[in-house]
Amino acid sequence: MPIRRLPPEAVNRIAAGEVIERPAAAAKELIENALDAGARRIVVAIERGGLASLRVEDDGAGIAKDDLPIAIERHATSKLVAGEGGDVDLLNIATLGFRGEALPSIGAVARLTIVSRAQGAGEAWRIDVEGGAVRPVSPIAWTGGGAGGTKVDVRDLFFATPARLKFMKSERAETMAITDMVKRLAMARPDVAFALESEGRVLFRASAEADPEGEGRRRRLAAVLGAEFAPNSIALDQTRGAVRLTGFAGLPTFHRGTREHQHLFVNGRPVKDKLIVGAVRAAYQDLLARDRHPVVALFVDLPSEEVDQNVHPAKTEVRFRDAQLVRGLIVGALSHALAGAGHRASTTTAGAALGAIRPHFAPQPPLRAWQAAETALTDFQFDAPSGRVFSAPSSPVYGGGVGDGGGAEAGGPPQSAALTAPPRAGEHDSDAVFFPLGAARAQVHETYIVSQTEDGIVIVDQHAAHERLVYERMKAHLAAGGVPRQALLIPEVVELDPAEAEQLLARAGELSELGLVIEGFGGGAVLVRETPALLGQIDAKGMLKDLVDDIAELGEAHALKEQLEAVCSSMACRGSVRAGRRLTAEEMNALLRQMEATPFSGQCNHGRPTYVELKLADIERLFGRR
Repeated sequence: MPIRRLPPEAVNRIAAGEVIERPAAAAKELIENALDAGARRIVVAIERGGLASLRVEDDGAGIAKDDLPIAIERHATSKLVAGEGGDVDLLNIATLGFRGEALPSIGAVARLTIVSRAQGAGEAWRIDVEGGAVRPVSPIAWTGGGAGGTKVDVRDLFFATPARLKFMKSERAETMAITDMVKRLAMARPDVAFALESEGRVLFRASAEADPEGEGRRRRLAAVLGAEFAPNSIALDQTRGAVRLTGFAGLPTFHRGTREHQHLFVNGRPVKDKLIVGAVRAAYQDLLARDRHPVVALFVDLPSEEVDQNVHPAKTEVRFRDAQLVRGLIVGALSHALAGAGHRASTTTAGAALGAIRPHFAPQPPLRAWQAAETALTDFQFDAPSGRVFSAPSSPVYGGGVGDGGGAEAGGPPQSAALTAPPRAGEHDSDAVFFPLGAARAQVHETYIVSQTEDGIVIVDQHAAHERLVYERMKAHLAAGGVPRQALLIPEVVELDPAEAEQLLARAGELSELGLVIEGFGGGAVLVRETPALLGQIDAKGMLKDLVDDIAELGEAHALKEQLEAVCSSMACRGSVRAGRRLTAEEMNALLRQMEATPFSGQCNHGRPTYVELKLADIERLFGRR
């Protein structure tokens, strides 16, 4: 068959299928154009999930009369400038949009109207495109307010390609997609005011922040991710080479059920990339359960020539020239920040606790209520001298002597895990309340330690807390001495795809540090000589397959690390203070002091909080004192 050139209308509709696959994509292109035009206020209004109507209004630089017809032509843009000889540097991109396909693609499949007034111009101009047919530019009264700007109206999206409408999701789903997209762009630009309306109802609104690089960014993130994010996050600011990473990372106990709350921005552009998945997972790998995910907002800034932003039609992915440097920076910054957080746990645990214990009184007739109160007071026996109501137990367990049931035989920890702490100068009962976790006052149900702080109380899960302490000690020992290895009597040969084998062998050094020694055996075969001793007998082929999948998906061999950490975690669980064991006041205080000195002690090995702190003001409100 002869080769024919496609008509321009078909070319634009094909491009629309790549760039404008749903209303959210159209809104994203229009908002990015507004941001590149220097807008400081952007208003988005939609109907029926953007399919019936999508309007984006901004106060940016505007478009001159003579540029309007060019703006709706393919591959026409104001964001790329040809140098000498007509060459355009596609790697030196400093704007959000640059392909020059969005407006003609939208005009090819919808009814498009652009009204714009260039800053300083005396009048506004309008151009209409309907299913690819362009109408002449005409003057129009400017109603946008301010000195200039642009209003883009998109109606009946995909009316010219009705087959595309079959692939659209529900109006609610499309509305949620637009909302998510607007919020991501709002996080990237705290200095710009955003508003999103649907059917006349405000879905999102955020005022421009005066300090977009500091507290203004934190406030904007809180407006998008929720007010709880600000007090439960850690600030990041690290540089490696020409790459700078800033942003905020949520505490491990502040987590979600999906990765949808992990945000990465590269040079101000929101992107979704497997890089952040692997890096965040590596940093939080032994702080959360596998089905829980942290909340992070990471901003990577680097020279434009170090990143290719032209690898995806919708510009949602990027390619770094030195991906390992960027990944290492993210993992290092997150790990350092989390370690610096020490024993901090999220404030949401206290809110959940207060909500759970908030009293709910059932209405009673006045006489019955009075009789019930009188009976309770008559039957209650104050027995403070016996210490049975609220007192710290005094039976020793281990580390300080032999108590009731103490010792490893009864399920207690080995001697190396005993609760001992050196005396600290000035640490008396009256002074201990000034420590972050306070002074132990009681043990409840032989499981929970209740301590008094300067301005509240702390409730500690003794088993979860000590499990984390033992686990961190074991990790330190592994790091100091390396992972013990066991040599196989008969090395095992595992057949893999040649490309998979090459990926594994390229990381042989890293795997050796984790106790797995492999070498090439010709073709796609890999020879396994040594395995981590902690894992005992393993399925070598299954292990290598998991490692290959990890490397392909996340860029790192996580499976082996996670198996080693799972064994250490299990050993720490068996070797820690059990629930139901009585502790002396000295042992309880020793546990509190060790928690304060141990990173990540605010959560157990499974990501659950090890303690809950209730402020005195909250308790007073609970009892109606405030």
